[in-house]
Amino acid sequence: MIDLFGFLFFNSLLFRAICLFLFGICIGSFLNVVIYRLPIMLQKSWRNQCVELLGAECGVSSDNTHFNLLHPASHCPKCHSKVPVWTNIPILGYFLIAGKCIKCKMRISIRYPLVELVSGLLFVAIGFIESETLSIIGALIFTSIIICLILIDFDTFLLPDELTLPLVWLGLLFNLNGSICGGLSNAVIGAVVGYLFLWSIYWLFKLITKKEGMGYGDFKLLAAIGAWLGWQSLLNVIIISSLAGIIYAVIMRLTGRLLPNKPIPFGPFLGVAGLVTFFYGNKLLPLVLF
Repeated sequence: MIDLFGFLFFNSLLFRAICLFLFGICIGSFLNVVIYRLPIMLQKSWRNQCVELLGAECGVSSDNTHFNLLHPASHCPKCHSKVPVWTNIPILGYFLIAGKCIKCKMRISIRYPLVELVSGLLFVAIGFIESETLSIIGALIFTSIIICLILIDFDTFLLPDELTLPLVWLGLLFNLNGSICGGLSNAVIGAVVGYLFLWSIYWLFKLITKKEGMGYGDFKLLAAIGAWLGWQSLLNVIIISSLAGIIYAVIMRLTGRLLPNKPIPFGPFLGVAGLVTFFYGNKLLPLVLF
């Protein structure tokens, strides 16, 4: 009887892991689209707003081409040939075409299948960390948006309000009954303290150096992480992100890939620290300090 229970329990966990992995790599494929297209959509929108504000005086017309997350269909950025449906199979599709465009043979970044793989693995991990359905859904949403923000900021130095602000409100919503951080009060305080902490650092740095050390998107991202994980996790996030940023900057300088006075985005390190803190919780603080 015990063996039968163990067999069924193991297989139910295995089935959950397989389902979450397959779901995760599919979501990861969509995240790749968001990471690439959302910044372009925002730039087109900002450009059109500037043209509308300045009118005919600027001598530039609005860009009214239809471009969003769904249109146009996936295509090669070099030769603009449409990508066959079968090549969009998560992870597998990349290797079926040997990481190159079928027509022009342009190299396709390995980051696409890596994002899909990481998403799948994180989704599986969430399935074992969280037990309640609502908590699992919340964690999947949090992880997915953080992945997008990490890579968008790394590529463009942008943390779009279209992602950070919904992440803040969703964190508060999912913590109405304490699903993630133990209570709404923890989430509210986390959001407020997260925002004000970096806001204070920003203005202190600006008053001393007359320069801007970070963007407002960083404030909103830390507020969102605080809304999801609670104020108790903010110290972990700040320490881990700061250490990671310093290590990255030193390595890039030593290898000659980062020029003096060239800025690096802080959002990716906040995002990574948020994910690490979510998966390991307060166990990390003693490791960081000692």
